[in-house]
Amino acid sequence: MPLKPPFSSLKAWLIDMDGVLYHGARPLPAASDFIHALQETHTPFLFLTNNATRTPAAYVQRLGEMGIRVHEDAIFTSALATVYYVNKNFPPPRQVLVVGGDGIRVDLEEAGYRLTGQADEAELVVSAMDTEANYALCAEATLAIRAGAPWVQTNPDRTFPSERGIVPGAGAIQAFLEAATDQTPIVIGKPQPGIFRQALTILGARPEETVMLGDRLETDILGGHRAGLKTICVLTGIASREQAEAYDPRPDWIIEDLRALLA
Repeated sequence: MPLKPPFSSLKAWLIDMDGVLYHGARPLPAASDFIHALQETHTPFLFLTNNATRTPAAYVQRLGEMGIRVHEDAIFTSALATVYYVNKNFPPPRQVLVVGGDGIRVDLEEAGYRLTGQADEAELVVSAMDTEANYALCAEATLAIRAGAPWVQTNPDRTFPSERGIVPGAGAIQAFLEAATDQTPIVIGKPQPGIFRQALTILGARPEETVMLGDRLETDILGGHRAGLKTICVLTGIASREQAEAYDPRPDWIIEDLRALLA
């Protein structure tokens, strides 16, 4: 099933995942058909997610269970973008206190950083979405930041679309630590321009020929617009039609679900 005009004329795609392709372990309508359509026409695409809880390998497995077969190099997360940033600005070996899931932890360790849970050992704090966050770890992060450790946040998403509904996201962890430290972190993921520049470099695509497909206005749509991309807001995730139509910048297209892209 091919893409229909005008979507078939778009040369390259950046695609969010949570709320676009699936909710939790449940695939959304036409998710696999849409990706297959891109693959059949050899249209370049990259999954660009702010979710730093999983590694690319874990995402490949999850997508495979939904009938979407891709390689790890088709996935670029805010965790990978964060590691790129800290490696450039706070190179290893350093001890890093992480409030976050396996995705950011594994990526930091593979880059040569040592993880610690103790404020007095932390030379850097990195925060992300953490489904197992606890008060003790957040307290250690607070103490480290207050003592002067640089603080980097993978992404600002305050909420997250789960199978059961909208739940706290990475931005909720950020808000907790901001309230406790009176500090603001360096934020890496969408809508920041750096992650879009990295994604376009990976794709080998120009902004004017690329589209950002996502469900969140303040990250996917705003970031895509600022980067010079066309934007598509799909209503299977966070944004409602009323919110999307009223948003500035307005998405180039607003669709109910991925079936609207297919002929």
